[in-house]
Order: sequence, then C-alpha cells, then structure tokens
Amino acid sequence: MNYEKNFQHRFCVAPMMEWTDRHCRYFLRQFSSHTLLYTEMITTGALLHGDAERFLHFNKEEQPVALQLGGSDPVELAEAARMGEQAGYQEINLNAGCPSDRVQRGKIGACLMAEPELVAECIRAMQHAVSIPVTIKCRTGINNLDSQEHLTHFVSTVADAGCTTFIIHARIAILEGLSPKQNREVPPLNYDRVFNIKEQFPSLEIVINGGIKTLEETETMLKKVDGVMMGREAYQNPNILSQVDQRFFGSDTPATSQEEALSRFIDYARKEMDKGVALKHMSKHILGLFQGLPGAKRFRRHISENAHKADATIDVLETAASIMSDYQSAQAEFLQEVTC
Repeated sequence: MNYEKNFQHRFCVAPMMEWTDRHCRYFLRQFSSHTLLYTEMITTGALLHGDAERFLHFNKEEQPVALQLGGSDPVELAEAARMGEQAGYQEINLNAGCPSDRVQRGKIGACLMAEPELVAECIRAMQHAVSIPVTIKCRTGINNLDSQEHLTHFVSTVADAGCTTFIIHARIAILEGLSPKQNREVPPLNYDRVFNIKEQFPSLEIVINGGIKTLEETETMLKKVDGVMMGREAYQNPNILSQVDQRFFGSDTPATSQEEALSRFIDYARKEMDKGVALKHMSKHILGLFQGLPGAKRFRRHISENAHKADATIDVLETAASIMSDYQSAQAEFLQEVTC
C-alpha cells in the first residue's frame, strides 16, 4: 500500500467544542498513533487578543494534531495561522461548518458557505503565512443554498485559492431555528453529495464526516473518498480507535488495551494535577472507555460522583481502575468455571 504524505487524513477525529481539548487528545492518542486529531475551534480573537499561549498549548505526544481556527478576516486568520505553525501544529483548518448563533454573529463557521470568494481570500492569506497545509471543514450547504451546484461552486472557488483538502460534513446547516445539537441530527445525511464532489474533483483530497459510527462504515466510505472523520462515536467509545492503525494505516503494532490506555492516562493526569489542573477537567474524557463491558456503569459512576470534588485526588481514577479490574477478574473466574 502506498502511503502518501497526506495519507494521515485517511482517518481523523473531528474537532468538538468542549470535548477535544488537549487532555482528550492525549487520551485518544493512546489508542492510535496515526489518527489525525483536531483541536476545538479557536477563534482568531482568542489568539490575537487573549491568552494565546494557553489556547495553543498541547503535549508533543498528541501529534499528529491540527489547529482549527474560526474567523473570517484574512489578515487575522493569517496571523493566527502563523501562531499555530510556530506552536508546532501540523495543519491549520478553517471552520466553515459550525452553525451556532454565537459563531454566526462573529461571521464564523457555516455562514461562510454563503461567501465562497471571502473564504478563498482567507485560505489564500493563510497559505501565504505558513508552510504547513491549510485545509477547510464545511457542510454540504446552508439554508436555501442546498444543492449540488452550490457545493460544487464553493469547492471550486476555494480550491482555486490553493486549498486541496476539504473535510465535508454530509449535512446542510440550518442557521435559524435549530440548535447546534439539532444541526448534527435533524438535517438528513447526504453522502452522495460528498461522493459527487470527489468524482468532480478527483485531484482534491475529500474527507467525509457525519453519522459514521463503525470501522466497517469507514471501510465502505474509503472506497469513494480519501478519508473519514469520526466525531462523537470516537469520543464516547474511544476503544474504537484501537484498531484504526492496523485497519487503515498498515500498522503491525499490537492494539493498545483499554487497561493500558487507562494506566497511561492516570500517569498523565497525576503529572497534570501536580501542575494545578483539576481532575474534573481530565476525567470526563475517559467515561466511555469501557462502554458495553461489565462494570462500566460503576466505573463511570465512581468518576462522575467524585472527580468534580475540590479535594479530588488521583485516587479517584485509581479506584475506578480497580473497580474494572475486579469485574474482569470475576468474569475470568466465572468463565474458567464454566469451561471446566
């Protein structure tokens, strides 16, 4: 199998507000070395006028990781992209898909799909500012701009500015009347519209996003597009990433077990707590680790009931790990008795 430089887009985890922070990304990285991870969307205003060091900080173990920016001013986006490259990110991604009211008021996100020429100007400015790839994440359309023709025009205009990688959420965004959550569920999925873009622009790298929950679905999608971006399923069931390197990147490295991933994350959390990070900001990311296994409910409950406390220590996670270990030992003993 020939792995090209941009092959890392073959499987990605979506940028998700309040979810894919640096602690989450460190945890997800335990399961897959090759999956491309994205930051939460960070606005240009936050970087240019806020605590940029805090917003851009990440652990080197998270790589490969991309920075997603929110903005619509080419000059500001160029400067923010430059800051992202200097911080060590491997890619800059422009958000043209978020439908929240707050984002729209700042002329950020999905509303940009109505202004492809402006988006092209933004992409061009960012590319001139950095040497790393500049990509875009968008929808298949918005409001009444809901057609294959409009998406084709948008992609063509932005591609003419030099963008070669498009991550397309296979739903339109309804900018009035639906919440961000509803915009992830109510507009119907239209995978064919994304597939058609790949057919029309075979030289572009097209990554599909939206409603993909299994690696079997991922394999099917990869027959028609270049990459798949998985969102909430990867967060809520992180163990799904444990087979990604073997199935999609040709790795022969054994998959990391849930127990090993938890052990590494406990070591990480201990060090972060020594720096003053509250346990509750990290522990929330591991609640889905043992999804579907005996003991998982008690594991989640113990963390949820204790990690938020002001005096919470790393013992909360260590006890949760012991809970799962006890369940697994009991199950192993039961199976041994049955087979005997």
